[in-house]
Amino acid sequence: SCLTWLCFPIAEKTGKVLGEFCRCYKEQYGVALFNSVRYEIEGNGGPQAQLLHRKVPLEDHVIYSGNIFQYIEENKKWRNRFCVVPHNYGLVLYENKLAYERELPPRVLVNSAGYKILTSVDQYLELVNNSLPGVTSKSGHSPILKCPTDFPLILWHPYARHYYFCVMTGKEQEKWRAVFQDCVRHCNNGISEDSKVEAPAFTDAVRMYRQSKEQYGTWDMLCGNETQVLSNLVMEELLPELRSTIGPRLKGKAPERQRTWIQISDAVYRMVYEQTNAQYDAAMARCEQERPQLESTIRTDMDQIITSKEHLASKIRAFVLPKAEVCVRNHVQPYISSILEALMTPTSQGFAEVRDVFFKEVTDMNMNVVNEGGLEKLVEYMEKLSHLAFHPVKMQSCYEKMDQLKLEGLQQRFDVSSTSVFKQRAQIHMRQQMDDAVYTFETLLHQELGKLQGKDDLCKSIQRILERVLKKFDYDSSTVRKKFFREALLQITIPFLLKKLAPTCKGELAKFQELIFEDFARFILVENTYEEVVLQSVMKDIMQAVKEAAVQRKHNLYRDSMVMHNSDPNLHLLGEGIPIDWGEEYSGQPEADKRRRAKQVVSVIQDDEGALPYEVGAEALLQPSSPEPRELQETDPGVPPSSPDGVKEIREALAQESPGDSVGAEERLMNGPASPKPRADVPAEAKVPHVTPASPIPRAESPSLGTETSCHQPSDQETGEDVAPPGEECSPPQPTVTTESGERVQTEF
Repeated sequence: SCLTWLCFPIAEKTGKVLGEFCRCYKEQYGVALFNSVRYEIEGNGGPQAQLLHRKVPLEDHVIYSGNIFQYIEENKKWRNRFCVVPHNYGLVLYENKLAYERELPPRVLVNSAGYKILTSVDQYLELVNNSLPGVTSKSGHSPILKCPTDFPLILWHPYARHYYFCVMTGKEQEKWRAVFQDCVRHCNNGISEDSKVEAPAFTDAVRMYRQSKEQYGTWDMLCGNETQVLSNLVMEELLPELRSTIGPRLKGKAPERQRTWIQISDAVYRMVYEQTNAQYDAAMARCEQERPQLESTIRTDMDQIITSKEHLASKIRAFVLPKAEVCVRNHVQPYISSILEALMTPTSQGFAEVRDVFFKEVTDMNMNVVNEGGLEKLVEYMEKLSHLAFHPVKMQSCYEKMDQLKLEGLQQRFDVSSTSVFKQRAQIHMRQQMDDAVYTFETLLHQELGKLQGKDDLCKSIQRILERVLKKFDYDSSTVRKKFFREALLQITIPFLLKKLAPTCKGELAKFQELIFEDFARFILVENTYEEVVLQSVMKDIMQAVKEAAVQRKHNLYRDSMVMHNSDPNLHLLGEGIPIDWGEEYSGQPEADKRRRAKQVVSVIQDDEGALPYEVGAEALLQPSSPEPRELQETDPGVPPSSPDGVKEIREALAQESPGDSVGAEERLMNGPASPKPRADVPAEAKVPHVTPASPIPRAESPSLGTETSCHQPSDQETGEDVAPPGEECSPPQPTVTTESGERVQTEF
């Protein structure tokens, strides 16, 4: 009833925020288009990268797959799910491994953008208590969630639905945590940097909108694709009002009120997402429609636009620069070296760890190839090495170096809400550098293979190529880190300066509008030019600080004057060729085997101890004699646990083992099914039954779920969460699988 009463205010509030944002976006679109065309004409490239860049790093591969327990809120039961993380980093949960192998639709699809990974129920309860002030579970009352093992994994989001998982051991928990964190890191980085107009227009519009509301500095919820970011922007304003209106109306004990609040927040978030998706698409379409005419004007009048902008900048500079320089001198300059040092230490340690992991993996491969048998072993190891950068567990030692990043008092002084933005950005750079190094290594080795004779030649060639790649890595690493340090320093200091200068400068900016010719008003904005002047006031100090660090060879940074001459002039031509498929090229398999192998999904992570303990039980649990997957049960198999409070019974069930089978406890926990959401781009004959989306779905287009080849590899658009309504489930031909309807339906409000 609360939601029905609030439906119109939610739509109205969302429309108001999006209307203001779309106005900002239209303004920033013209500026971004002008900057893009000017860059294309004038060019301003930095040092050329020495390493090659792989165009499609993870095509047709799976990051990880395995079994994990999930808590199903609808029927308050823990179920064993088979979880697959495809190349787009969505979390895809199947009823069991057999359902995945039969290419049945998944139960749940989760886009993890904006989520935090928690490994403690206490951490989760603290966040839940903070989300609804004044509602805290009293001692003695059952909390909102109880976990049957000591190793939970909880996906928490400030607005959207939460997801609850657990595993049996600490080692599994660490592995899944690394996998989930990789998913969050990738999905958070959802705005494509390949877009030279739309992406900067969008991020600048978000920044300008928030600054118009007196919100400066970094924003933790700039996560996911454009629609997700805008939904977060709306919820940031809507949630306090929603909480104050609905909070006092919630009934029941504290855990029940908390649970209801989470469900309401998720439902509102989905409503906001759908409205945002439609309005943002319409705004983009209008800008795209205008683009040809705008671009034609830019190319025709480029010189006049530049002259007009420089004239405006000179006037603003004369007014702003004296005040800005005083502010920089008194409030920023004394702290630049401290901020830089705080950034350099963990970042450089992380890149050094990337180098060490790469060196170790190649060296171990070289030794194993020599000891175990030449080219055949090389192919096997190269297939694994080619995905090293996307191995969450092996890369974890690199990523965790960034956990040391602390800005201490600087964080409060410069109003930096969190360091997570910088940690995540550095980690993405680490993964990219690792993949560039691996791709360069395999490209050079592939070129050499035809010339080699015997294992000794192969061993020497691998070592020689490794040394060449490490030199290139050191150079590119220095370039990438220096750029990252400059950008991070600007991200920290510019919002601080803008906030400091706003009382004396911002109100006077309107008088400069008359200096812009009307024909050029779409490409020159007073606000943007003002920010560029403020940036120039501090840029010299930032550049100097980074330069001094490089001159002193701190953290193995190279001087800007050092240019690495390309010892491989044809290397970048090699990188433009067809991607290397080591298995296809050197496996010696018949064509039929190759085709069969191509349909298999190869997990990047290989468990050193073999399969996970309960990864083998799906087939055994789905014998014709037992058509229904077994549930988590009490001693009496006919009486399932009625609530999450039956933890003792759950623990007893988990502790039981079948005679002679050490993994029986886990195998008993297999069940659950669900259907994915059909998409508009799916042909009518390929569509699955309609369902209501349970959380935001990314925007990218891709093959339909109905096709044979794509069913088990969901696309970027298919990483929201969908739960099928009763009676609309795709079942395998045999055996027939049925489950309780409570697990298949959405929570209704």
